[in-house]
Amino acid sequence: MFYFVYEWLFDSYSYMRVFSYITVRAGFALITAILLSIIFGNKFIKKLIEMKMGQPIREDHFHKLNQTKANTPTMGGILMIFSIVISTLIWGNLYNRYVILCLITFVALAAVGFIDDYLKLKYKNSKGVSGKMKLFLQCLIAFSIGWYLYKTDINAAKLWGQTLEITRDSYKNFLTNEYSTALTIPFFKNVFINLGWLFIPFVILVIVGSSNAVNLTDGLDGLASGTVLFTMVTYTVLAYICGNWQISRYLQILFIEGSGEITVFCAAMIGGIMGFLWFNCYPAQVFMGDIGSLALGGIVGLLAILTKHEILLLISGAIFVVEALSVILQVLSFKLRGKRIFKMAPIHHHFEMLGLSESKIIIRFWIVSIMLMLFSLSTLKIR
Repeated sequence: MFYFVYEWLFDSYSYMRVFSYITVRAGFALITAILLSIIFGNKFIKKLIEMKMGQPIREDHFHKLNQTKANTPTMGGILMIFSIVISTLIWGNLYNRYVILCLITFVALAAVGFIDDYLKLKYKNSKGVSGKMKLFLQCLIAFSIGWYLYKTDINAAKLWGQTLEITRDSYKNFLTNEYSTALTIPFFKNVFINLGWLFIPFVILVIVGSSNAVNLTDGLDGLASGTVLFTMVTYTVLAYICGNWQISRYLQILFIEGSGEITVFCAAMIGGIMGFLWFNCYPAQVFMGDIGSLALGGIVGLLAILTKHEILLLISGAIFVVEALSVILQVLSFKLRGKRIFKMAPIHHHFEMLGLSESKIIIRFWIVSIMLMLFSLSTLKIR
């Protein structure tokens, strides 16, 4: 909304030009989201406690050891979503279709998580929405996104290697739909796989897979929010680079017209997560619930698609991949062999069963996430 005010006042006040810079608005978006979370956090948590929104604990031996967390309020993701959405509305360019798409997707997936959390609290158990219904709703949202992007095209261009000099006014002449459904491969600058209509099911796989993987990771205080934070840093940098024709040309990656504005949304995401971690870090005062984890995971997948760096998500989000694979392998092993591979899945609970403290597991996962973030960004130059 402030972007509209900036445009209105620009002709009269030249100093307002500073707000035309994405980096400036991204910085303010990050700070705004943090402040909103911290300012309203304590009152929000007290309200959840008054409403008896305590986290339902599963009925098994392991989770009985964690009964102290039973009274910790859940659905804290509402606070995070509130701060991110408000911050984006204030500082983002609402003319940009990618920003609007991110906001709609974020809220839609959060709504699915809200229904799940609400049913868990209403019936005082850990079941919530059935797995099939939750998966159907996620697939429906992801299909809508895939169909929209497939029909409207991602305006992308491979600007490097051109014989003509690219200027600010002429770069749009190089935009093409050739790369709308293309899959880029990390470490290779001229390798593209055109998915065609398979782009739609691919979008569903990435968004739904990422959403559920983060949901599985959300089992310890600050584990999911912290690891998503570092993955978000990766895609914040990517969004800015892909939206800048000069930098993208230098690094020889696809230029995506308009994607630079996603940087403001990503910055708001980082700020919202940091503000939420203020209360969610060990020992947690509040849990994010499915309303937060499903939305965060789905947005990470969407950002990978919009920046055309989907495969890179396997590297930057390797923690989530491992968490999801540990559950899949555990289920398959038990059904086929009658034996379990891990003491408990997802794998962070396996480490708990081995005797590692919760705080040590969380910090070590964060350290690994930082390493993955740095390695992912290094692939931009290693081509």
